[in-house]
Amino acid sequence: MSRDVKQFYTLGKKIVGAGVNYRSLVAERSGSVPKKPILFLKPTTTYIAEGQVIEIPEGYEVNHEVELGVIIGQKCKNVSIDEADKYIGGFCLALDLTAMNIISEARESGLPWTTGKGFDTATPVSSAIAKDQLPGPDAVRLWCSVNDQIRQDCSTSDMVFPVKELVSYASRNMTLEPYDLILTGSPAGVGPIRSGDVIKAGLGDLITMCFKVK
Repeated sequence: MSRDVKQFYTLGKKIVGAGVNYRSLVAERSGSVPKKPILFLKPTTTYIAEGQVIEIPEGYEVNHEVELGVIIGQKCKNVSIDEADKYIGGFCLALDLTAMNIISEARESGLPWTTGKGFDTATPVSSAIAKDQLPGPDAVRLWCSVNDQIRQDCSTSDMVFPVKELVSYASRNMTLEPYDLILTGSPAGVGPIRSGDVIKAGLGDLITMCFKVK
């Protein structure tokens, strides 16, 4: 990539999320495994980096969702699964913070999830690593703790749709551009966060991050 991948969140144009993409989450919710990826968009104004603080809007009941983030390296459209790896520039760790009460209201009304996932500070991210630093993105440990209590602990091998399949599917539905971020879904153990909490998360032995909530 032409610039430092570690600063991707200052350059990306969109965030593409994948919902219900872990079998453990499907089982926890007694749901059905999706037949194709469930995609949604988040604004880039949701980004925060370490050193910044998660701010929960008044009236929002927010859950943590730890995820592997895939950073697009080259502009692409309609790429095959076999070609998808060529367009990945790097990876990061992310939290897809979700206001579940707002999401529930939207579902009942048949409306999009945007307001429940698009509030400011709703996408805390780590620094990024280059693609070759994570040669096996579909088999790496992903974990999240709140106040030093582990809430989520799983392998990305539990994904319903692996990384290359998500990149390919997203590219068939929209043009992906350099520094766009694809959030690949979150495993079981999603839970609430509140003011005063400290959230820590990790991706194997490669990345850790920590955020305070207010």
